[in-house]
Parts: sequence; C-alpha cells; structure tokens
Amino acid sequence: MELKDKICVVTGAASGIGRALCEAFAKEGAKHVVCVDMNSAGAAETAASVGGTAFTVDVSSEAQIVEMIDAVEQDIGPIDLFFSNAGIATGGGMETPNDEWQRIWEINVMSHVWASRHLVPLMAARGGGYLLNTSSAAGLLNQIGAASYGVTKHAAVGLAEWLAMTHGDEGIKVSVLCPQAVRTEMTRGHEDHVAAINGMMEPEPVAQCCVDAIRAESFLILPHEEVLGYMQLKTADYDRWIGGMRKLNRQYGGDKI
Repeated sequence: MELKDKICVVTGAASGIGRALCEAFAKEGAKHVVCVDMNSAGAAETAASVGGTAFTVDVSSEAQIVEMIDAVEQDIGPIDLFFSNAGIATGGGMETPNDEWQRIWEINVMSHVWASRHLVPLMAARGGGYLLNTSSAAGLLNQIGAASYGVTKHAAVGLAEWLAMTHGDEGIKVSVLCPQAVRTEMTRGHEDHVAAINGMMEPEPVAQCCVDAIRAESFLILPHEEVLGYMQLKTADYDRWIGGMRKLNRQYGGDKI
C-alpha cells in the first residue's frame, strides 16, 4: 500500500512512535493525518506539525473510539489506514492489582479490538483497508518484570494474526509492530532495562520501518532485527529458551518498567 493520498489515523500521536508515524505519513504524501491522543495539547501539536486534525480520545473507551472513527469518516473521509498505537506499561507480577490488569488490558488489547470491530466492516465494504497495530517484542518473547505487559502484548499479536487470516480475503491488510526499547515517554528512566539489551532506538527509524512494511504489506515489523533470531531460538528449543529467560530474570527481574 502506498500512503500517498491516503487518510491515516494514528492513536498515541502526541509523542514517541505515534508522533513519528504522523510525521512519516505526512512526508509520504498522505491526504490527511488524524492525530489521536488523550493528551489534547500533544495531539494538537502533532496535528499542527503535519497539517492534520487532532482528536482527544481515551482508547480505553470503545464509545470514544467509535465516536472518533465516525467523525473522521463523516467529516474528513474514509479511513484508509488505522494505526492503533496507544499503549501503557505496568510493572510487577501476580501481585499487580486487578484494576491495573483491567486498564492495561483495555488499552493494549481491547482498543485494537474496538477499532477493528468498527472499521473492518467499513473497509471491507469499500474493497479494503489497512490496520497497523502496535504490540512489542514482548508480545513475541515476553517481558521480564512485567507480567501484565507481556501478557497483553502477546494478546495483541494474536489479535493481529486473527485479523489477517480472517479478513485478508476481504482486502484488509494487517501489520503488527514489535520493537524492543524505543526512546519514548514509556521508556524514560529505563534505559538500562532488559528491553534495551540490543540498544534503544529513536522513534524516527521505527516509523520508517513501518512505512517500508506498509509499502511491502508485510505482517511482522521488527525494527530490532535481533528479535527474529530470538524467536527462532524460542521455537527451536522452548526449554532452553525458558532457561535463558530465567537467567535474564535473575539479572533484571528487580527492574520494574
């Protein structure tokens, strides 16, 4: 898919990967970039920088997501690409309170479900569209020190797979972004965490990886190329991989994201 003349929606657009993607889409000649975030000022700043439109949305609310999609479709035009990028991280293990589990589940997983539930029928009716969902390398490899983050990011990958295999014949293209550490507000102060073991990327090259993957219509986006090797080791010998992760847990398990 070429981005020129396309209407693109980006959640989590106030900063980090979301803002970098808004800028990259605009640079590629997108017809309009819709910048969505619960940070109203940040969304407006991004929108101003790309000549787009800002929406204030809490993606833990299905009603707010649907209201935003309906407004874009009615006032701006049919959405060609929806980048469901907003996410949060919660550290800790089984002691993590239920309300924290629920909130990270709603933002990291259900926000993707709700956007897809509303958009897939619209996109399919007009011959296709593109869904780009942010997960994480944690969705493929898990996350030391953060049970809820690893679990929800796994679920996000599973949802993206399901969407691709179920709706691909209707013209719905799907990609899932799975980076390791990226320099964002989420990773501020965690530069030495295990997620940065292969280095911390800036948002701009991650955005370029996404643009390249959209053009190629590739499902899995791995800005940190090392992740593919880790995945291959995992599937080749699961027990050995678990042993290696236990070693990392002994080293980094006390660091909470």
